[in-house]
Amino acid sequence: MGEVLSTADEALIETFADALWMERGLSENTLAAYRTDLTLLGGWLASQSKSLAVAQRADLLGYLAQRVQRGASPRSTARLLSSMRCFYRYLVRENQLVEDPTALIESPKLGRPLPDTLTEGDVEGLLAAPDCGTALGERDRAMLEVLYACGLRVSELITLEVDRVNLRQGIARVVGKGEKERLVPMGETCIEWLGRYIEGARSVLMKGSHSPYLFITRRGEPMTRQGFWHIVKRYAKQAGIDKALSPHTLRHAFATHLLNHGADLRVLQLLLGHSSVSTTQIYTHVAQERLKQIHAKHHPRG
Repeated sequence: MGEVLSTADEALIETFADALWMERGLSENTLAAYRTDLTLLGGWLASQSKSLAVAQRADLLGYLAQRVQRGASPRSTARLLSSMRCFYRYLVRENQLVEDPTALIESPKLGRPLPDTLTEGDVEGLLAAPDCGTALGERDRAMLEVLYACGLRVSELITLEVDRVNLRQGIARVVGKGEKERLVPMGETCIEWLGRYIEGARSVLMKGSHSPYLFITRRGEPMTRQGFWHIVKRYAKQAGIDKALSPHTLRHAFATHLLNHGADLRVLQLLLGHSSVSTTQIYTHVAQERLKQIHAKHHPRG
């Protein structure tokens, strides 16, 4: 796509990456993505007999236009532009440039992606996958039931404490983003599985020790995000669910299924812990897509 970078441009990219690591502590994967974006840009500029440090707005627009012509998506283009902005703002801040050539370049408009979700049948298969004859299987079933019944974020699930769950009232006090607390009903099936776990498997896993957290590992330690992610992936495979799946997918399923069954958007906002109803409105589009699919499948002229 271009020529080999000059030594000066290579050094400039490395200095920039080092500064990002020092200032923000970014992961090596993120830094590698910045390096790749800027290396490709620098190579293209080299083919135009220019370098990163002297590129003008017109040069950068020409590069972006070529990427689009070659099939780059709006999302990919936006990510690339973000890398370029970060780089050139760094050069301005370090007094290596007077003006930022990306300042007047507009980001491409992105349609908000619809969240991945599951059918009700998919969810039933996933919930039934754990072997509840074991302590770990009983714990996993309880975690999946709570996640789906309450629509929690995975961070809210793994930090949920025992004393924040009232089985008699069927309510969980959940601490969400910004340390905001909300009350979420659990439903009879969830209460049944959670009570079974607390009285049985949790005591087995604790082995006489103590933890304020509701869900724990076989060592009596709090469940981690990564650990639960692997649990969900394993059970999805067992259930024959051939979709990209994560713990957050069950939160999306919770919201979509409630709307499909007539839930009010404002109620859903409260249950999900969204600060603005505009965030919740994405699920109306998911529900509409589902309705379109049903219409196309079952209507004689669909």
